[in-house]
Amino acid sequence: MFEKVQALIAELMGLDKSKITESSDFIVDLKADSLDIVQMLIAMENEFGVEFDDEEMHNIKTVGDVVAYLKKNVK
Repeated sequence: MFEKVQALIAELMGLDKSKITESSDFIVDLKADSLDIVQMLIAMENEFGVEFDDEEMHNIKTVGDVVAYLKKNVK
């Protein structure tokens, strides 16, 4: 799961995959702004067939947060 999320983030953000870890903070480490984060979450919704509600979106700070959410909610 992490590898798929990592590849998707790298593609969307134009980053080297090796720079993205589960502990990477979207804002601090990956230099994403709020629009980048929303676009990433929408791409993940499309890729994995899940939906993030507003509250969940506010709680997502790291790549690991996304991975944990997907592991819990992807069927």
